[in-house]
Amino acid sequence: MEGAVFVQTNAAHNEVVAFACSTDGTLTPAGTFATGGAGNGEAHLPSQGSVTLTRDRRHLLVTNVGSNDVSVFAIDGAMLSLAKTAPAGTAPRSVAEHDGLVYVLATGDARINGFRLIDGDLVPIEGASMALSTPDGAQIGFTPDGRALIVTERGGDKLTAYAVGTDGSLGAARTIESQGATPYGFAISPNGTLVVTEAFRAEKGAAAASSYRVEADSITPITASVGNGRSEICWAVISNDGRFAFTSNFADGAVSRYAIADDGSLTLEDAVAGLTTDGQPGLRDEDLSDDGAYLYAIDADQGRIVGWSVDAQGHLSMLGSWGGVPTTVAGLAAR
Repeated sequence: MEGAVFVQTNAAHNEVVAFACSTDGTLTPAGTFATGGAGNGEAHLPSQGSVTLTRDRRHLLVTNVGSNDVSVFAIDGAMLSLAKTAPAGTAPRSVAEHDGLVYVLATGDARINGFRLIDGDLVPIEGASMALSTPDGAQIGFTPDGRALIVTERGGDKLTAYAVGTDGSLGAARTIESQGATPYGFAISPNGTLVVTEAFRAEKGAAAASSYRVEADSITPITASVGNGRSEICWAVISNDGRFAFTSNFADGAVSRYAIADDGSLTLEDAVAGLTTDGQPGLRDEDLSDDGAYLYAIDADQGRIVGWSVDAQGHLSMLGSWGGVPTTVAGLAAR
C-alpha cells in the first residue's frame, strides 16, 4: 500500500493537503482537496485527532470547526475524493473511528456524537449523543478492541471512558481525575496501556505524561506525571510494538521518547529524541506510518511537515522537512 500523509489547512475554505510517501520515508506533494467545509482560519487550533484515517484505510475523516461538520474522503493512494460532508455538532475538533463506528467530539456543545460510516456518509445513531462532564474536551478515541471510547477533558483535568455496545450506543460515563493538570492528547498501546500528555496549563518546563490501564470502560492509573523538562506537551503516538510513546512539545520544538514497560509503567528515555530547532515553537500533531518506520509531525509556525525515521530501539533520525502548508495547519494522519 502506498504511504501518504494528510493534514488540514483549517482555512476559511478548508482543504486537505496530501503528500505521497516514498519507500525511504520522504514526502512529495500530491495535491490539495477541498473539504466542502470551513475551518476557523486561526493558527494553533486546539485539537487532537482532527484528521483521522479509518482502520481499513479506505476513508479519511476531517473535522471542519468553522462549519460544524465532518468531511469523509475516499482514499486512493495519496489522492482523495470527497464523499460527504455531514453535520457533526458545534465546533468539532476530534474524530475517532472503529470498524465503521464514528464518534465526534463537538467542543462547542461539550458533547460527543455517534455515527455509522455507511457508503461514505455519516449516519447518526439514535441516542448516541452525550454531554461531557466539563466544557473543554481535547481528544476522543477508541481502545484497540473497540470496546470503549476515551475522552480527555482538559478543562476539568479528567479522563472519561464509555463502554461501547454492539449497536454503537454508549454506556454511562466513568470519569476519573487526571494524574496531572491539563490532560491533552493520548494514545493507547495494543495491550491497553493509555498514555496521556499533560500540558500543565502551558507552564514552562512542566510538560509531563502519565500512563493508565484500560480494561473495558475502567481506567486505572499506573504511572503519574513523568516530566520531560519541556513545555506545552500536547500530542502522543505509540510504536506498533507498544514499547515507546513519542510526544511532541509545542513550545520548544522537541519530540520526547518514553519507554512503556510490560506492566504499562512509563519511563522518560529521551526528552529530545527528535528536534526541529531547540526552543522554537510550532511542533504539533504527529503520527507514525502504518509500518511504524517513520514519524511525521506538523511544524506549524514554519509552515512545514517534518519527518524522522524510527529504529527498533525508538531512536529518531531526521529525514527532512517539506513546506507547502499554511501556519493555520492542523491535524495529521499518516499511512
